[in-house]
Amino acid sequence: MATHNQTKLKTVFKLLQSNRVITSSLLNNNGISRHLRKYYIESGWLEPLGRGAYKSPDDIVEWQGAVNAIQYQTNTKVHVGALSALTLHGYSHYFRLDKEVLQLFSPLKESLPKWFTDYDWNLDIFHKTTSFLPGGLAIKGSDIKGILINISTPERAILECLYLAPKNMDLVECYQVLEGLVNLKPKLVTKLLLACNSLKVRRLFLYMAEKANHQWFHFLKTDNVDLGKGDRMITKKGVYNAKYLISIPKELAVL
Repeated sequence: MATHNQTKLKTVFKLLQSNRVITSSLLNNNGISRHLRKYYIESGWLEPLGRGAYKSPDDIVEWQGAVNAIQYQTNTKVHVGALSALTLHGYSHYFRLDKEVLQLFSPLKESLPKWFTDYDWNLDIFHKTTSFLPGGLAIKGSDIKGILINISTPERAILECLYLAPKNMDLVECYQVLEGLVNLKPKLVTKLLLACNSLKVRRLFLYMAEKANHQWFHFLKTDNVDLGKGDRMITKKGVYNAKYLISIPKELAVL
């Protein structure tokens, strides 16, 4: 019995890598019962992060370890998107003075575990549930500080920024970010636009992409991209664009 318990403790130590969160689900799958978890906590070998999540004692865990745990140890579908994903790709150079925000996206009715939302990650968590794009399209694993995280590709991330605008993201900021996206893949962009069910996003993206005049813009296949009918007021007292039937901020129009 002692040898058996020692083997399980070795399993826990193996799972407790630096900057990693391990969940009850993972421990259960490895034969670590609730009783054993309680014993390991009392012995100082395991430290609870919240209900259902643990870390190595004295280890400083950052959000990457937590998001990895949510993505790969639970059934929660979530990915890093919008400006957060673009920042991780190295594309966002727009300087912000306020506290860093981690933008997470999930399918409708999906929720984040309480241990994650209650913990202080030294940044603000913004979680958006939406179906404006298919869940698995243009989302890929990326090595962030040695931890695998599912994040949006730049092509998807800029559409997510526009989806959040203008309420949760500034349209001028979105355009400034788009100006830096010089290497987008036109085939993937076209695929995303065809799959996107947000008329606002489709119109705004094509308006901004044409304005930025990147080389990839001229290779987009937009004949089947539905821009709908009727005007769309993106912002009050904005400048009207007749081609895309949208009213946009004056600050954006004059750029």
